[in-house]
Amino acid sequence: MKSRFALLLSLSLAAVVHAEEETAAETWTAKCKSCHGGDGKGQTQMGKKEAIDDLSLPSWQSAHDDAAIRQVIAEGSPKNKKMKAYKDKLSDKQLDALVAYVRTLKKG
Repeated sequence: MKSRFALLLSLSLAAVVHAEEETAAETWTAKCKSCHGGDGKGQTQMGKKEAIDDLSLPSWQSAHDDAAIRQVIAEGSPKNKKMKAYKDKLSDKQLDALVAYVRTLKKG
């Protein structure tokens, strides 16, 4: 009985984690993809026009810690005024999930 409960609990937790990942991907698609692209490379019309950094580059990833990425998402970019602030549109949990999502864009 305990093993069934443990299995059910772990499956429930896995579903929650998966749902949070989907939420971050959905948020990326809704809020970020039009400029940064689905892969974070910035090779969209707006990304090219605004010379948006390639977020998938290992050099970019290592040069930006999570706090700095979160700050730009929350406050907007000091380098590019077209990068909107999302602090009033996204929850703290969504901001953190987007930071984690940006980390998944890193090239192998």
